[in-house]
Amino acid sequence: MTSDKSMNNEVKDLSDRFNDQILRAIRKEPVSHVPVWYMRQAGRSQPEYRELKKKYSLEEITQMPETCAWVTKLPVDQYNNDAAILYKDIMTPLPAMGVDVTIQKGIGPVIADPITSLDDVMKLTELQPEKDVDYVLETIKILRTQLSVPLISFSGAPFTLASYMIEGGPSKNYNKTKAMMYAQPEAWFALMNKLGDMVITYVKAQINAGAQVIQIFDSWVGALNQADYQEFVKPVMQRIFAALKPTGVPLIMFGVGARHLAADWHELDLDVVGLDWRYPIAEARRDGISKAVQGNLDPSVLLAPWQVIEDRARAILDQGMQQNGFIFNLGHGVFPEIQPETLRKLTSFVHEYSAEKLSR
Repeated sequence: MTSDKSMNNEVKDLSDRFNDQILRAIRKEPVSHVPVWYMRQAGRSQPEYRELKKKYSLEEITQMPETCAWVTKLPVDQYNNDAAILYKDIMTPLPAMGVDVTIQKGIGPVIADPITSLDDVMKLTELQPEKDVDYVLETIKILRTQLSVPLISFSGAPFTLASYMIEGGPSKNYNKTKAMMYAQPEAWFALMNKLGDMVITYVKAQINAGAQVIQIFDSWVGALNQADYQEFVKPVMQRIFAALKPTGVPLIMFGVGARHLAADWHELDLDVVGLDWRYPIAEARRDGISKAVQGNLDPSVLLAPWQVIEDRARAILDQGMQQNGFIFNLGHGVFPEIQPETLRKLTSFVHEYSAEKLSR
């Protein structure tokens, strides 16, 4: 059993060698190198994780705090990344709200009883994090005693969560989701408000447990045009970020195919605008995105020969380093075919190349 004294010494040792480069970048302060982390860096392509998945499901791993902390920390140890992102899924809080969801291999989240009406929305219950997802909070607390880099935690955004809940699973066109927006606005806004309340409660609990950065994933909101986003989604996002801003914890926004929404994100009370691979950083800056930005190497490039990877990463770094406030990441998440060694090599390249450029 670890004594309080040895635990305090361990925590002090971590603070003495704490790597805060990503926090500096978020504040748009000078950095010694461009900080780097990868969405879905925990799990997916790591052989140690694949062995673990032979015994346990994603849901089971997230409910074992010591194991979940190990999975979260593994890419930091292996790749020397500048942040850890908590291993869990955006669906994690939904069962406590009464949503029957399972993560099915090769498919993703599948909802047994999709939402079709206002009555279905009103049946959703409130999340009580300390009771319903206590294992998430415990994992965060464990990691704060183990990590020497900031811990990022996250939540799905209302639109993306709603899309799964209405479609019953992943979708290519989101027809049912949009149909509810247009045909049942009362049900739609009731769902947005319920999910908005959940996100605020869920994120605040993660922050209270020790999360040092929060990323909001609105992965599929790019399916909406700007006018629909502004009418049907932006109000709840304004409420969420306004409620979270006073915590003082940095807030990142990310979605796929959402270039046309970047200006709306920039108006929200957040700190970092995440860009996917379709939106060059230099163009985002010219378009008026003056907050810190994160991105945005196409994950598919990581299957190319190393020289191609290096050339693409260098081009992104050269754009990102034009001003303070840049975090290197992928334009979406790591997928299973990407080799861990490639990610390790990419992190080293980003660190070494940016450090040399920034020292001039």
